[in-house]
Amino acid sequence: MPDRIPSPTPPTPDDRIRSREPLVFGGLPEAEGWALAPITPRDRVHFRVDRELPLDEFRRVLPDGVTVSYDQGDGLYRVDGACGSAAVLADWVKAWCTGQGITTVGLRAETGVRRRAPRDLPPEFLADLCRHYGPVSLKRLQRNMSTIRLHLPDPDDLGQQVFEWVLKAVAQYDETKSVPFGAFLATQLSKWVHDLGRNAHGRTAADTEHKQQKAIAAFMAEYQRRPSEKELAAYMGQSVATLRRNSQTVATLNGLRNLQSLDGAPDATEILLPDSSEAPDEIMGEAEQTLLSHALTAACAPDPAARPDQRAGQPNVLGWATWYLTTWGGQTKTQLSSDLNTSVRNMNVYADRVEKALKHRLAELAE
Repeated sequence: MPDRIPSPTPPTPDDRIRSREPLVFGGLPEAEGWALAPITPRDRVHFRVDRELPLDEFRRVLPDGVTVSYDQGDGLYRVDGACGSAAVLADWVKAWCTGQGITTVGLRAETGVRRRAPRDLPPEFLADLCRHYGPVSLKRLQRNMSTIRLHLPDPDDLGQQVFEWVLKAVAQYDETKSVPFGAFLATQLSKWVHDLGRNAHGRTAADTEHKQQKAIAAFMAEYQRRPSEKELAAYMGQSVATLRRNSQTVATLNGLRNLQSLDGAPDATEILLPDSSEAPDEIMGEAEQTLLSHALTAACAPDPAARPDQRAGQPNVLGWATWYLTTWGGQTKTQLSSDLNTSVRNMNVYADRVEKALKHRLAELAE
């Protein structure tokens, strides 16, 4: 009797993953597309400025082989040159900006940065890759959507941001590491979501809040209750005084996010002012300052006529901080930019929205 022929072993999920056909973008398998524009090392100088650079003029005077890119969202300039040129480029950038009356903020040189320019990829390959990974990224980000909507309530803004993140991943993806691009993109997305809070509220405040929330969550998972102030300080390896100071930063951040709860008075409540002929100048000065402060807060509150998914339907936190701290806090925009780790340009974008609303509020008060 012949031996029984064993039935073939069904493929495991891992086998099916390994045997998956490669993705094809613009008629090219994904691996071939990356090979056409390999990632390369360079030296890079990062910096921000107190006012926008004249980019066309700046590019014309750059040394041969040096390029500059500008991240409008972060207000960050990046000057790239050959390996070994970081220190020279940093000195050159600082000298050129000084000659133009421009102040650099947070200038730093970095060596051996590995990047690719997305434009070096075949256009059809890049377009198909974005069309594929854009929806994939949106699905991956569903778990972070509550955080994202605090900063990007408009669906169109969210879609644009996702494609910007895909292009950012394209620039940073190192095909020599044997990690699929999709896996690399997924790991980066959650980091970039956290950066949204850093850009809107400042790196220090956002990171402090993130660390505290992680520590509280870890403590509750371990002990099934919220920690006391002393327990949380010990859990985070901090003194109670440091924890209290950081908690005040977090409380301020949360208060700024809820500007709509501060919007009230001139439209809803009658404010009685003393007769200027009988009241001392100090009282009138305080009354005028109070009205101006309220008008500023009201100008930063959400527009009740806007939909919640629109940018105008969200509190303008960075605009409020910019106006308040430069008006009453005694800080310049350059100092504030350094403290909040955001660009002056980014602050100006939010402050301009405040200015338009504030002019309308002050006109109403003057009538």
